[in-house]
Amino acid sequence: MAAKVPVEERLFSLVLALLATDAGLTKNEILSTVQGYRGRYSAGGDNSALERQFERDKDDIRELGVPLETVEAPGESGNNQLLRYRIPRGAYELPTDVRFSPDETALLALAARVWREGSLSGESRRAMMKLRSLGVVADEPVLGYAPQVRLRDPAFEPLQTAIARGLTVRFDYLKPGESAARERQVIPLALVQYQGRWHLSAEELAGGAHKTFLLRRVVGPITTGKPAPARPGDHAAEALAGLEEIWARGVAQVEVDPGSDAATRLRQRRGTELAGESAKRLSLRLHYVDLAILADELAGFGPEVLVVAPVELRAAVVERLRRTEAAHG
Repeated sequence: MAAKVPVEERLFSLVLALLATDAGLTKNEILSTVQGYRGRYSAGGDNSALERQFERDKDDIRELGVPLETVEAPGESGNNQLLRYRIPRGAYELPTDVRFSPDETALLALAARVWREGSLSGESRRAMMKLRSLGVVADEPVLGYAPQVRLRDPAFEPLQTAIARGLTVRFDYLKPGESAARERQVIPLALVQYQGRWHLSAEELAGGAHKTFLLRRVVGPITTGKPAPARPGDHAAEALAGLEEIWARGVAQVEVDPGSDAATRLRQRRGTELAGESAKRLSLRLHYVDLAILADELAGFGPEVLVVAPVELRAAVVERLRRTEAAHG
């Protein structure tokens, strides 16, 4: 069995590969060559699980602000197997009006060198060599780009250890809108990343209900308990399928200013649909899993976004804007 590759390294390797060529790579080329996929790739076999992983990874890097593009093969419109994926360098470079002093440049170069040595593993270098063997003209554009590092939540490691050891856990969990955290005692089943955020799939000890917890809302330490009863099954796949169902049901309608940062970023979200367009406003339908997280995101765009529905989302965004106004005057 191939060694498990950390999510951060897989996403970094994917970005690195897609930056390396102007022509782009097909899904098959990505799955068979990029570190994090190729160890589980089966030539001529069933790679459906790996393809679903790639689809989720595409969403994650787009949410990081990476401009991932798809290019259709000439004369093969609609053939997803022949789609090519790429990250145009011009859209991922620094703006032309950004300049650094010699001292700043030296510091950035040093930081980039440290990042390069710490992050670009031997496996990633071998992946680049294999891409060249496919005829892809590629260089290693690491020093020219500033990757965004996403740290895992503090609860991740102790929960991962508890799952590996088959132990129950206890933690405090703060839900949106509540003023105090409540203690949860659960059997941890799987940790999954969905749309760039870590979730815990678990079974409550009291009642046996299956719940999904967002790790960022776990407050305080994780306390391990007694050995947990065995719960066979693909809990990660089940958790991801459940989150996908919630995402499909959650639909918001917003209006944005054409050409604004909000319009650019929200239109890149997976599943976004253009519901209407005028010279002054664009109407978009967005999918979401967590109303509070979407409210945080939309409030960050300020007057560029007007929430039309649902009313709960509109109220949540207004409440955040009022808190901001009260805090800053």
